[in-house]
Amino acid sequence: MNKIKELFNESIKLKQQELADSTSVEKIIQMAESISNAIENGNKLMLCGNGGSAADAQHLAAEMVIRLRPNVNRRALPAISLAMDTSTITACGNDFSFNDIFVRSLEALANPGDVLLGISTSGNSENVRRAILRAKEIDVMTCMLSGCEGGKIKSLSDIEYIVPSYETGRIQEVHIMMGHALMESIEDKLLKNGFL
Repeated sequence: MNKIKELFNESIKLKQQELADSTSVEKIIQMAESISNAIENGNKLMLCGNGGSAADAQHLAAEMVIRLRPNVNRRALPAISLAMDTSTITACGNDFSFNDIFVRSLEALANPGDVLLGISTSGNSENVRRAILRAKEIDVMTCMLSGCEGGKIKSLSDIEYIVPSYETGRIQEVHIMMGHALMESIEDKLLKNGFL
């Protein structure tokens, strides 16, 4: 019981720490502005990550395409996770490299003005790093959620949000909380502008 309480307290403490850091909130605002502007201009949001971060990418894309809040009925918003097609992922891993799974899908689906949101708890996911670099080459704006001081992906994205922790579970908990705050902010901005 004490261990469970300790985990809850660690999660709460880290979230309170992030809330107290005005730059963390500012990063969410910056990402929301960029993504909502892209959507208003006819572009889309793409997300990618591995493991639990892949699940977060799919989760957040679903919030955009379907619905986030039960009291807000609006049209579907263009968002897609690059980590949800097992045939494409395994074919790329087999025929090319697992490191290229997101780059390959990005090249097929991205248009200038789109936004790519990468998620990596360690900041060292090579396939996410390559996707960020390729996105920049094709005029796709890049956002990044990471932890562990940002890892190898640090400073590669236009906007990055680094959770100050080395605990995977705690980082992921902040990522999904931050992701929900981001999606609600995007939705609110689009509603305010009469887009929805």
